[in-house]
Amino acid sequence: MSDLVLGLSAYYHDSAATLLADGVPIAAAQEERFSRRRHDPAFPAHAIRYCLGEAGATLSDVSTVAFYEDSALKFRRVLATYVGAAPRAFRVFRDTLPPWLSWKLAMSRDIRRRLAGLRLGDPPQIVTRRHHESHAASAFFPSPYESAAVLSIDGVGEWATTTVWHGVGNRLSQLAELRFPHSLGLLYSAFTYFCGFKVDSGEYKLMGLAPYGTPRYASLIRERLIDIKPDGSFRLNLRWFEFLRGQVMTGRGFEQLFGGARRTPEAPLTEREFDLAASVQQVTEQVVLRLARTARRLTGERRLCLAGGVALNCVANGRLVEEGNLDEAWIQPAAGDAGGSLGAALTVAMARGARRAQVGTGRDAMSGALLGPAYDDAEIRASLDRRGAVYQTLDQATLIDEVVAALAAGKVVGWFQGRMEFGPRALGARSILGDPRDPTMQSTMNLKIKFRESFRPFAPSVLAEDAKDNFDLTQDSRYMLLVAKVSAARRLYTESTNRATGLELLRIPRSTIPAVTHVDFSARVQTVHAEDNPLYHRLLTAFKAATGCSVLVNTSFNVRGEPIVCTPDDAYTCFMRTKIDLLALGNHLLEKTSQPPWQDDAWRARIPMD
Repeated sequence: MSDLVLGLSAYYHDSAATLLADGVPIAAAQEERFSRRRHDPAFPAHAIRYCLGEAGATLSDVSTVAFYEDSALKFRRVLATYVGAAPRAFRVFRDTLPPWLSWKLAMSRDIRRRLAGLRLGDPPQIVTRRHHESHAASAFFPSPYESAAVLSIDGVGEWATTTVWHGVGNRLSQLAELRFPHSLGLLYSAFTYFCGFKVDSGEYKLMGLAPYGTPRYASLIRERLIDIKPDGSFRLNLRWFEFLRGQVMTGRGFEQLFGGARRTPEAPLTEREFDLAASVQQVTEQVVLRLARTARRLTGERRLCLAGGVALNCVANGRLVEEGNLDEAWIQPAAGDAGGSLGAALTVAMARGARRAQVGTGRDAMSGALLGPAYDDAEIRASLDRRGAVYQTLDQATLIDEVVAALAAGKVVGWFQGRMEFGPRALGARSILGDPRDPTMQSTMNLKIKFRESFRPFAPSVLAEDAKDNFDLTQDSRYMLLVAKVSAARRLYTESTNRATGLELLRIPRSTIPAVTHVDFSARVQTVHAEDNPLYHRLLTAFKAATGCSVLVNTSFNVRGEPIVCTPDDAYTCFMRTKIDLLALGNHLLEKTSQPPWQDDAWRARIPMD
């Protein structure tokens, strides 16, 4: 039997489980997809059950369970932080200390107890890895490179906030480290909080808001908040932040610097928020570019692997690929804490002699990030019949023809096919699709389907072979983690292009694919390859044949505040709650107008806003 290693991340946010067989990821999922609680930090019991079930294994078949961080070392950082901030941090310290003393310090014992409670066999040995080691391993070991520089940037692990590594073969060597409280992730989260968004959830909103503003505060940020060195290392001026002393990120210091109180959540956005977002985004990109150049200098490598929460900043990633003097970059699709479960498992597997079989093939080891559950037609039919749903069962060719015709007619389609994605991006397995040529599609999807803020852009999926005809990409972007400009041939310019400001920019079409073109002519691109997702590639090919356009709007199959759908039942529920017109659920096609009336009118109040 294969050597099975189970990796876990838990207890902060985005808990997840990953199962490896001889060093190859065969199953991975976030707990939120099963519990339906967004960014669920709980012990990933459902995800573990799924991973073992996918392999037909029990815990007795697993050689090692690897946890993604060292809790004892993390506690020493937490304790030192509270002592240093005394007495102002006493209340937070009082509330936080009991769980640390009761179970968090004995993490291996807690994990063993919880695993035993699953009744899935005898738990094997349990090991802990360090947080940034797990991130770095998740970035390098699944990459297609024999050797590379590796950069991990996030809020904080145990002590590290930024680390540089050199990956060669099945070994990782740490070369440099920045430590808490000096954190690029926490700097970005402070602005996320100050602009009225939720920390550890709304950072991508801040990134999407940045193109509406001008970076007029960037110099002030560099002068007062962060001292950036030529090599990318930096220090925060802690007098302006509150995160050391309590559970908020900013206080009076930010109010003094940036002309008033923090925006309250859901309040109207103003020019100040646009400009703050643009400013901290510019500073973040500057730091990331300098760190990448340092990583290249320290390692002598021209390829870079990235992970950690900041690696989800696809605008910075795009700048890095464009200007970082690199041959190529590879970013872990589950770059945040969920991917820590993968990295922890990989460190153990590589130490046990696993081979990186993908090296030299031009492919990575992530299977297109399609590592979650799949449902066969019998399971889908049973789910639909329980609901009394009305559906057609079609052969694959007919299904694709019907979906393409609907998309070309301006309809919105829920697309639920095959294995669920691992990581925060929908990549054509749990997606909502639309025609990017439709100038009303962005507002329709935002307001009537996703129920989210109007300023947020949508991403394009494009046939990989046509990517350079549509976008200024210099490499593949399989996991929707690079931003690039829409190609010059697709751009549109009007007299009002340069006169509009703020949210007025939304009303101006920027290209011939306006639904996926942000106000700065950029797009967060997914290049779709036949070897990763044959069915989705076939859909795009058919859409191109029908319309001449090889691009689709691709947004995650969920509504604001909800995790991406996992099961057929989740998909049908989301379909009925929203104004999605058609649902392609495996080989079954459902039209909204044919469905029985939906009775739950109060559902929106039950899903917390993100």
